[in-house]
Amino acid sequence: MKVPCQLIVWDVLPAIRAAIAGELIAAGVSQLEAARLLDMAPSAVSQYLSGKRGYRIVFEDEVKESIRSLAVDLKDGKVEDLGKRICGICMQLREGDSQCGM
Repeated sequence: MKVPCQLIVWDVLPAIRAAIAGELIAAGVSQLEAARLLDMAPSAVSQYLSGKRGYRIVFEDEVKESIRSLAVDLKDGKVEDLGKRICGICMQLREGDSQCGM
């Protein structure tokens, strides 16, 4: 049995990161810059974009909009605490209850 924390770490957070990376690239940010903005290795961004990581969850429209907004703010240098913003998206998912089995 997987506990909710495992689902978040293994499925939810990678899916959020993959979606943010995808939004950044769609907004014209290079993979290298996306990696810098997300504080991860460029190879991780490549794996997110290719679907090797973070592919297990399809987000609802409200969550997609939150992810899109975060990507725009990252690109524009308006994010002071990335972890807090990602945590907010994760909490938004958990409110819906269906994504992480809680």
